[in-house]
Amino acid sequence: MRETRIIMGMPITVEIVDNTGDQQSLDLIFEYFTHIDNKFSTYKKESEISRINMGLIGKEKYSEEMREVFELSEKTKQETEEYFDIRKPNGFLDPSGLVKGWAIHNASNTLKSMGYKNFYIEAGGDIETFGKNKEGKPWTIGIRNPFNTDELIKILEVENKGVATSGNYIRGNHIYDPLNKDVVAGIASFTVIGPNIYDADRFATAAFAMGENGIFFIENLPGFEGYIVDKNGTATMTQGFNKYQKINA
Repeated sequence: MRETRIIMGMPITVEIVDNTGDQQSLDLIFEYFTHIDNKFSTYKKESEISRINMGLIGKEKYSEEMREVFELSEKTKQETEEYFDIRKPNGFLDPSGLVKGWAIHNASNTLKSMGYKNFYIEAGGDIETFGKNKEGKPWTIGIRNPFNTDELIKILEVENKGVATSGNYIRGNHIYDPLNKDVVAGIASFTVIGPNIYDADRFATAAFAMGENGIFFIENLPGFEGYIVDKNGTATMTQGFNKYQKINA
């Protein structure tokens, strides 16, 4: 079973390969993403994060999910030499650089708890895979050319991994370098492969903010591989990235 719905302002796709997959399972996952959107969207005035930013909700009334995301964001900030920071130049809090991967990973764990062995979940280009595809092979994931999104520049084969791509080719220069107080303009896209999409997503955001030095951060991160394309179209990959490339791709 495979279905795509527009939630969180992006296409979200869930595919369950197992024969036991049913519509109720898909509905449950999409309902969860709708719940996350209603709570964490900075574009919705009634969301919890928007009400926090407007000063309408004090710390003592944060929901458990909000507390968890804030704690994980602070942890990520410390793990990335403060290149990951949810506090924006205007003083508002925007945890979207962590929430999407966190939500996908939570949804994946829900499917696992329901007994599913082979599936993938994608939200806006960030993907978590589990098991194998319908052909009994590793999941195939393409990396788009940031200068021509109709073209794939790399094709990956992964299973039980998360793949996240941060870039400015869809939403423009939106990734902020919290240390140099500016948007990141030298990098076109940054793809990170990790043990799950939560970690791949948050570290991809931080590595992108680091600019060209971000690839060294990923290189030194055990269990992760990265692929970066700079503004001139020059690509650099970590030492172990090749093991995920599809042969004859």
